[in-house]
Amino acid sequence: MMDHELKLFLSVAEHLHFGKASQACHLSASALTRSIQRLEGELGHKLFIRDNRTVQITEAGLLFKKYALKAVQEWQAVREGLEDRDLIYGELSIYSSLTAVYSVLPELISLFSRDFPEVKVGLRTGAEEEAIEKVLEGEIDIAVAALPDKKVKGIEFLPLLVTDLVFVGAKSPTLPSPASSLEMPLVLPEKGVSRVRVDKWIKQQGEVTKQIMEVSGNEAILAMVSLGCGVGVIPELVLEKSPFSNEVEIIDTGADLEPYTVGLCSTKKNLEKASVGAFWETAKQGVLKGAV
Repeated sequence: MMDHELKLFLSVAEHLHFGKASQACHLSASALTRSIQRLEGELGHKLFIRDNRTVQITEAGLLFKKYALKAVQEWQAVREGLEDRDLIYGELSIYSSLTAVYSVLPELISLFSRDFPEVKVGLRTGAEEEAIEKVLEGEIDIAVAALPDKKVKGIEFLPLLVTDLVFVGAKSPTLPSPASSLEMPLVLPEKGVSRVRVDKWIKQQGEVTKQIMEVSGNEAILAMVSLGCGVGVIPELVLEKSPFSNEVEIIDTGADLEPYTVGLCSTKKNLEKASVGAFWETAKQGVLKGAV
């Protein structure tokens, strides 16, 4: 079974949409469909259930996804191992929030691409709080994430920068005072480092009934806050790079939340891949030189 067909399958499994997957793979929808049908024929099981509106992955598809992720990673490792070690090439998948795309990654990717032009860099964006999970599941080689309060088994972390966690509210002539603003609903991420720290602060304040609105990602928090839905808690770096920066402002509540450390995370196995290890080392050297 060819590496190419496995990647096509993984693209459909990620997007759950044949049209979007075909665009991502630069392939016609009909050719992609035929490839999936060949896989299903070889396996003797349906990998996807498809109708006019939706695509769902089957139990057999979920099992095959685990195999495909592992096989693609191992195939890439073998290819790199057979090549001249002075020439690093292949693929590198990175997961990041939109904020990190604007702030953390530009200089780093620029440095890496200059030194390792043969490596094809793929970037996926999403909620920061899902970054470590994506790496552990084998979907991504390396991710930009917040340093967790407790070490996560199997995860290596490289700190890049530190930013404060701040409360933010919508800019308005009728904006409540800092004391009363905290009577508004809190707009928080569903999980992650900032959520853990805010929950701890709420508990210390004895606030057991405070209304909380949960969203996915810091950018979504800012969007909700700008609409006047409540008060959010985000890393200050997010506000600096956000298109909502003119619509929201920091509220001085007197709360003392621990700073937020942003860095790269990966697994030891991933770091054995030449491309991933090279990116990690580039980031490390960039931190030492102050370039990242």
